[in-house]
Amino acid sequence: MNAASTPLIPDELLAGVARRFRYLGDPTRLRVLSELHGAGEASVGDVARRSGVPLASVSQHLNRLADGGLVTRRRSGTSVIYAIADPTLERLCEIVCATVRPGGS
Repeated sequence: MNAASTPLIPDELLAGVARRFRYLGDPTRLRVLSELHGAGEASVGDVARRSGVPLASVSQHLNRLADGGLVTRRRSGTSVIYAIADPTLERLCEIVCATVRPGGS
């Protein structure tokens, strides 16, 4: 089978791929992920302070990202600590950023 006859996304994966892109299709969510990546792991309050995004909004976005399996959460005392769970996110963001930068492909 050659590349021209191989689908870019197999039919059985279409819904899951679309769902993943929906999680990543919001600029605030991307800002939250970017700040979380820079911190390694952080509480909702830490991400809110670092990103300048209101606490309630950060909490909502982190919950969605956790529901989608993109971030993990664990309790530490009275705080919930988040970290990026999907190791492919960094590379995916690098690829997409390279194509939207001036002079990108």
